Amino acid sequence: MQGRGGTDQQIEQCQFRDPFKASYRGSQRLKLLSYNFQVGINSSRYRDYLTQSWRHILPDFERTKNLNDAASWLSNYDIVALQEVDAGSIRSDFINHIEFLAHHGGFAHYHQQQNRRIGTFAAHANGVLSKLASTHVIHHKLPSRIPGRGALQVNFESGGRQIVVLSVHLSLGQKARERQLEYIAEIMQQHPYFIIMGDMNCPTDTVSSFLSDRGIAIQPVRARQATYPRWKPKHCYDQIWVSRSLKIIKTQVLNLGVSDHLPISMEIEIPNHPVVTSIPEKVLT
Repeated sequence: MQGRGGTDQQIEQCQFRDPFKASYRGSQRLKLLSYNFQVGINSSRYRDYLTQSWRHILPDFERTKNLNDAASWLSNYDIVALQEVDAGSIRSDFINHIEFLAHHGGFAHYHQQQNRRIGTFAAHANGVLSKLASTHVIHHKLPSRIPGRGALQVNFESGGRQIVVLSVHLSLGQKARERQLEYIAEIMQQHPYFIIMGDMNCPTDTVSSFLSDRGIAIQPVRARQATYPRWKPKHCYDQIWVSRSLKIIKTQVLNLGVSDHLPISMEIEIPNHPVVTSIPEKVLT
């Protein structure tokens, strides 16, 4: 399907079964997390980018351990947005990271967006893990001079509302990022309930000003929490933004995991939301 500005979209229709019972007892809370996984590579200093560069194209025995460790603590969350995961290639020993983390982390549903493939050596992807069923999924190819940036949109239904979750990984270049933020703003103008999670590769003020100037009603960020580099964080590249229709309970950067980024978590409240009494089996992969 042709998207905005000539950008391609792929839409998955989901066989939707409402994960919520009809009981309404006030609001529901969801625990969110965004994590740039760096394909399971453990970095602890800048020189690791050079000394461990081979791990970006070849497998290593530590990666499976890192996946298992991540699955253990990711299981504490309801919806997880993943960036820099591998969809199954030589470097991952043909293990699909998203599928692995879903199965070992207790997530009934998972979705992936493969953005770039380098032969059989690497399969760059975004992912979303969820304990809730989705209504449909859209794969957005973000505008960029060099192809390979994407936004994975997963929609959930709650009390008759559509809640849009977007997992994104923006470009390093400023001009490309601005075009990508423009694209994201166009998407969100259609949705009063949304969650944007990912590696923005720019400060929170940049994203906040850009979206606000285009009329996107986002919750203000009360505290800026650095996530990069993991060993001495000074940049707030990993961010979670939610619409003003949702209530933020708390936000936290976690000193967990491997990668060169720290994960960021947020607990939110959805007003007048039905109580989750069961989680259905996985409908769509």
